[in-house]
Amino acid sequence: MKKFQIAKSNGFTLVELLLYMGLLLLFLLIQTQIFTSILGVRLESEASSSVQQDARFIMSRLIYDINRAENIVLPAIPSAETNSLVLTIDSLSNTYSLSGGNLIISDNQGSDNLNSFGTRISNLSFKRLGNVGGKNTITFSFTLTSATQREYGPEIKTIQTTSGLR
Repeated sequence: MKKFQIAKSNGFTLVELLLYMGLLLLFLLIQTQIFTSILGVRLESEASSSVQQDARFIMSRLIYDINRAENIVLPAIPSAETNSLVLTIDSLSNTYSLSGGNLIISDNQGSDNLNSFGTRISNLSFKRLGNVGGKNTITFSFTLTSATQREYGPEIKTIQTTSGLR
């Protein structure tokens, strides 16, 4: 009598193949979740940093220009509040105004944006404080909004500070 012997095969069974495919699918799902959360963190960081950088630059630039100004032309009188600022610096007229969500500085040589493409500015106001004939100060405020949309909405920051003539 002959004994039948089952030969060993070197392949995969259907159950093993399904098990491996299930593990691979689980691994891919986890990798996708990690990747999407990394992208979300990048958007958060990008929105926050663009608003912080623009806020710091605009505030520094306005304080610097107000401190070195010879005269405040607009707002014309103390306690007047306007949405643009006109300073005389080195006998040149510099105008700061809002145009299309951008803070624009204009002088005799042209105009430039003070904020980057990653932010929009709103609620710009300048208020003159002080006495007639004295060294006046300007209180300015503005709201910066990031152009990058995060999961929970844009990054928004409101700035208000005061600077005076020297």
